[in-house]
Amino acid sequence: MHIKTKILLVLPLLLFVHLPLQAQELEPRALTNVPVGFNFAVVGYGYSQGNILLDPAIPIEDLDSQLHAIFAAYVRAINFFGLSGKLDVIVPAAFGDWTGFLEGEGASRKIDGLGDPRVRLSVNFVGAPALRLSEYQKYQQKTIAGAAMQIFVPLGKHDPSKLINLGSNRWTIRSQIGIARTFEKWIVESYVDLWIFTNNMQFLEDLKLSQNPLITAKVHLVRTMRKGRWIALDVGYGFGGRTSVEDVPRDTYISTFRFGLTLAFPVSPKHTLKLVGASGVRLQKGPDFDALAVTYQYRWGS
Repeated sequence: MHIKTKILLVLPLLLFVHLPLQAQELEPRALTNVPVGFNFAVVGYGYSQGNILLDPAIPIEDLDSQLHAIFAAYVRAINFFGLSGKLDVIVPAAFGDWTGFLEGEGASRKIDGLGDPRVRLSVNFVGAPALRLSEYQKYQQKTIAGAAMQIFVPLGKHDPSKLINLGSNRWTIRSQIGIARTFEKWIVESYVDLWIFTNNMQFLEDLKLSQNPLITAKVHLVRTMRKGRWIALDVGYGFGGRTSVEDVPRDTYISTFRFGLTLAFPVSPKHTLKLVGASGVRLQKGPDFDALAVTYQYRWGS
């Protein structure tokens, strides 16, 4: 097999954007170097069931939801002042229904529409120089360190008279730093994220909702295989994010684990599929659910 063909079989697994179900996203191989000029179009579908709190300030007990989510994304590998980088845009949408209890009374809602779009810049500042495809053929990944900044734009569907919404009606900034080390066919990755939220000034009509920063930590163990396939075990933990309504703190301190299993396999040099299974387990507040997702990716450019 030609060396360029081998490289192109491996590359599609690098830039999948994990289905955006909740803040503590598990996204293996986010640091992997990619040749400058490559473009990726990604579409995905996911189904989740359980206690999925779209906003931890919502005082709903025994929440049971069935959520169908779809998304489209575009990713481009760039040269960021000599360092490898990526720009990506994600537009999610969802439909589903939620049932639970609000202050002892039954509450439910069916909803469909767009979620908040998000834009991200990622840069690897150690171990991953910006390379063209011809240069990338001689590159061997060892230790990579990088950082990313993602902005959630409040354009999703939001009704200020409802507790449950797909859009958050506030800006969110997610900053991330991570490191990855390759050991032959194994890759070990770790990430720390900081989520900062602006105020929602239309929470339940005209109430002000504020939220403290949320911190998440993630570890991925990745096993690479022949023909560009790989599998990853994912573990994450999120804590913090206590909310206040009209500056009155609520009992919404988040403490939750997330576990995932990810399988990616190219079906051709330009087309790749990925299967994801995830489960959330909360210790205090936060999501408690099971989810399955599938994504398809198409690559072009050089």
